[in-house]
Order: sequence, then C-alpha cells, then structure tokens
Amino acid sequence: MRQARRHHLTTTHGEITAYEFTNWGARRDGPAVLVLHGWRSRTEHMRAVVEALLRRGFRVVSMDLPGHGTSGGRVLNIPKAVAAVNSVAQWLGPFDSMVGHSFGGAVALNAIAGSVAGFAAVPVRRLVTIASPNALPELFSQFGAFLGLGPRTQQAFEDRVEVIAGTPLRAFVAAEQLRQVHVPTLVIHAPEDKEVPSSDAIAMDEAGDHVTVVWAPGLGHRRILADTGIASRAAEFVATRRITWLKPAAAAPLEDCLPVLD
Repeated sequence: MRQARRHHLTTTHGEITAYEFTNWGARRDGPAVLVLHGWRSRTEHMRAVVEALLRRGFRVVSMDLPGHGTSGGRVLNIPKAVAAVNSVAQWLGPFDSMVGHSFGGAVALNAIAGSVAGFAAVPVRRLVTIASPNALPELFSQFGAFLGLGPRTQQAFEDRVEVIAGTPLRAFVAAEQLRQVHVPTLVIHAPEDKEVPSSDAIAMDEAGDHVTVVWAPGLGHRRILADTGIASRAAEFVATRRITWLKPAAAAPLEDCLPVLD
C-alpha cells in the first residue's frame, strides 16, 4: 500500500479513495485494470491479485467502495458502487479489464452491463469474477425468508430496487447479463464456498462460450483471495490477447499479413 499513489475523488455520490499501482518496469500509460474488493473488505485484501497483475505489466487501480476502507459514506449498494466505478473510470481509466471478488465481481459486471439507470456502461476487454454471486433476486428471497417477511412486505422490499437503481430486481442476474454482454469472462469459484454456492458459478458458465469457470477446491470464499496461484491465473487471463491474422489482398507482400492483438 505504501507503493500506491492515493487518489481522493470528490463525486456527486461521496468521497472515493482509489489506489494506483504502477510496475515501474512497464509504461506509465500502459493498459490499466480495475480491481474491486468484496463486502466488508478493502483494497488491502486484494493484494495478491494486484501483485500478480503488476508482474504482468499492467497499471492497477483498486478502489475502496463507498462505506469501506478510507472511502466516505455509511451505505453501500450496487447503484452506489456502480456510480463510484464510473467516477473512477472517468478519472483514472480507461480500463482494459476488471477483476472483482464477491460483491465486487457483481459490481464490475453491472458497471460493464450498464444496468443502473443514469450511468453509461463501462467498456472493458475482459472480466474476472472471484467467488461472485449470480442472482440478486435469490439473495432477496433468502434474506426475506430469514427475516420472516410476508408476501406483501417482500414485494415492497423488492420493488425498492427499481426506485433506487432505476432497474427492476429481475434485471440483476449475472448469467442473463453475461448473455447480453459478450465480454470474455473468467469465473473463479471454490466448490465448497459457504457464502456464495458453487451453483452460482455453474449458472454463469451457462451464459455462453465466452465464459470460463476455474474451480479452486479447498479455498472457500475468502482464502481464495490470498492464493497466489489463483491470483496468477486471473492475471494470466487478463493478459491474454486473441491473435487475428490479417488476410492480405491477392499479390500483397508477405509483410502485410500481420497479427493483430485484441
């Protein structure tokens, strides 16, 4: 953290702290990756991922979400988090890719999908989610059952989502968002995760061929972040470029047939 350049951003949605890490062996204006922590967490907990990306030559920006770490605020929800991501993208982007753990993975996907009214989609080339949930409606149902809410109260509870986000709750399903957003995505998940079940990763995997699941057995929901092998796998995926060979016109010189990285 002492190596980071700290940015305090004043936005219409509160004060946000973002940390910029640079591999001094790479270009300062090289491609950047936005890293997002999970619920009740902060940038420091993403250390292994940040270091793995730095070794790959990326500039890395990691932010403390609203109400977490040194960012301002006392309330966090997906609309507030997406608003914060948009502000950081305007100041410190553009971002080549995003990597998010748990709630941070959901925030990253919603920012990319542009699912919150009033905020444009944040374009990226690749996405990595680590132990991230699939369906917000399921979480709302589980929470309502835990509180013992009746049908009318549960419906009123769920209707608040559209009031706050400008989008109905049913739109916040990662698998459906991934079917609409054809961004190559790596889903990393522990089979025995007790906070976010493995069925969520399986559902996301079914969104299309652009989604790949990597299982991390024995690492659970939080230990997965400290595993250097998992961090390296995430960084490797982000660093991968697809090679497309240009097809030269007839009789064109051989040097015109060059690989293009995208």
